[in-house]
Amino acid sequence: MKKILITGVAGFVGSNLAAALLQSPKGYQVVGLDDLSHGFMRNLAGCLSDPRFVFREGDVRDGELLTKLAEGAAAIIHLATYKIPRYGNAYDTLTINVKGTENALHAALKNNKCKVVFSSTSDVYGKNPKLPFTEHSDMYMGEPNVKRWAYAVSKMLDEHYCFAFMKEYGLPVAIVRYFGGYGPNQNMTWWGGPQSVFMHCALENKPMPIHGDGLQTRSFTYISDMVDGTIRVLESDRTVGEVFNVGNTHEITILELAKLIWRLIRPTEEPKLEMISYRSFSGRYEDVRNRTPEILKARTLLGFEPKVGLEEGLLRTIEWQRRVMTAEKEAANV
Repeated sequence: MKKILITGVAGFVGSNLAAALLQSPKGYQVVGLDDLSHGFMRNLAGCLSDPRFVFREGDVRDGELLTKLAEGAAAIIHLATYKIPRYGNAYDTLTINVKGTENALHAALKNNKCKVVFSSTSDVYGKNPKLPFTEHSDMYMGEPNVKRWAYAVSKMLDEHYCFAFMKEYGLPVAIVRYFGGYGPNQNMTWWGGPQSVFMHCALENKPMPIHGDGLQTRSFTYISDMVDGTIRVLESDRTVGEVFNVGNTHEITILELAKLIWRLIRPTEEPKLEMISYRSFSGRYEDVRNRTPEILKARTLLGFEPKVGLEEGLLRTIEWQRRVMTAEKEAANV
């Protein structure tokens, strides 16, 4: 069996990826690491009963632990990350992401130079106005005193670390840049994205918070397509030294997304919207106006093609989120 180490395994992508690898006919063994700061053990319910799955609670900043878990691994899929500091701590974002990636690369280096698949983000394209984004598009960041850019900058540095390790030590690395993931096991706060919050509000019949004018656009990728693209990057020898956009090319405004989610949950009611100015955020804040991927490279080299449309994926996700919210309420009332 091929052993795969996944960091951030109890999170959204990690848990779905672990389940897919365990179901693969290629017979993977999965070792997962997570500090459970934003992941949940409930996400791993389907994996824990599989003898080929091993979970370890721990921090990616613990280099010794990461190196030990990587022993005998065919690859490390590094997903653990501290996300965009909209309301959070830019310092934690920078230190956790950079130190965690450095540790993952060192662990791979010490483990017979096993392959590293690094999860990056569409956020690295920043404010570049030229759409759609290709893997060679320029990265255009805002001012350093706007903490919103800490996440993007940390991921940019992580990507450079990956290629530096490849050049200096011959370590095989591949990078995936995800675009707007959603689906079962998503975090139901802003950590999980606007769709998570919109679903929660609509299910509770509460106003959905729209930042800015809501006309900023995004593309959203259903989790099964994200997992498929990641596994293709993992299993192909053609991905070493390459970056791949993994996403859906359908573009929608945040305002349209909110209204769509409300309609899918409460089809006979007018949506409740709460417009929130960026000025109300702590410190200065800048948003990205548009974000859409070009996925020609993943199509050509990997045969990747997103299969789940937005409305279909949202319906699946809404039903999952409804079940989780109901279960949480029932547990709270026991």
